Amino acid sequence: MNRRYRKTIIAGNWKMNKTPKEARSLVDAIRPLVSKAKWCTTVLCVPFVDISPALKATRATKIAIGAQNMHWEASGAYTGEVSAQMLVEMGVKYVIVGHSERRQYFGETDEIVNKKVLAAMEAGLKPIICVGETLEERELGITEERIRLQVKRALHGVNVENIRRLVVAYEPIWAIGTGKTATVEQASEVCTLIRDTIRELFGARAARSVTIQYGGSMNAENAAGLLSQLNIDGGLIGGASLKPESFKAIVDAANQ
Repeated sequence: MNRRYRKTIIAGNWKMNKTPKEARSLVDAIRPLVSKAKWCTTVLCVPFVDISPALKATRATKIAIGAQNMHWEASGAYTGEVSAQMLVEMGVKYVIVGHSERRQYFGETDEIVNKKVLAAMEAGLKPIICVGETLEERELGITEERIRLQVKRALHGVNVENIRRLVVAYEPIWAIGTGKTATVEQASEVCTLIRDTIRELFGARAARSVTIQYGGSMNAENAAGLLSQLNIDGGLIGGASLKPESFKAIVDAANQ
C-alpha cells in the first residue's frame, strides 16, 4: 500500500447471497466491527435487491455501498438490467465491472466492460474493474499479455483527469472461489504490471493515483502479507465478506 498517493479500499462482493432481511442483519453485524477503520475505505457490493436496506443500515457511517453490475445504456428495452443513473440516484458509490463470473457465465467481453466503465464514470460512479487470467493462460505463460490487453481495453477512452476515480482489481480466475490464492509474489507481480500498463497509457502521476486491489480469495490469514506489497492497495473480498469477523480481520490488516 502507498497511502501517500492513493486510497486503500477493502470491498466486499456478496455475489448472489442474502435476502434484503438477511442483508440488513449482516450489515448490522459488520458495521461496528469496521467503524474505527481510519486508514481504509470499506465498501459493500451487494445484490440489487439488497441495495436499499444496505444504504439504510449504513446511513451516517463511512461504509460505502456498491453494486455488482450495471448496463452501459442510460435507459431502453433491456429487460432485467439496471442503469448507472438508477444506482447513483439510490446513493450507490461503486460498481463492480467485468467480474470473471460475468465474463464466464454471461458472456461479457472486453468491449462490454469498456462500455460499462465509460458509462459508470460518466454517471459519477466509481468502477471496480476486474481483470485476471485463467489457469490455462497462466500455465501457457501469457498472463502478462492477457492482463495488459484487459487493462488497455477496459480503459480505452477514459479521460486522464478521471483516472484516480477508478479501481482495478486483479482477480486470478483460478483463485476465485477455489480456496487457492496467488502467492504474495505472484499477486505483487501482476498488480505492478497493471500499474505499469496504466503508466504507459496515462503517465506516472495518473498511475500512482489508482487503487489496485487483489481479488483472489483474500482472507484473514493472508491479508496482511498481500497488503504489505507496495502496489496492492486493498482487496475485493468474496466469501470472507459474508463473515463479519473474517471481514473485520481483513479491514484491520488494511489499517496497519
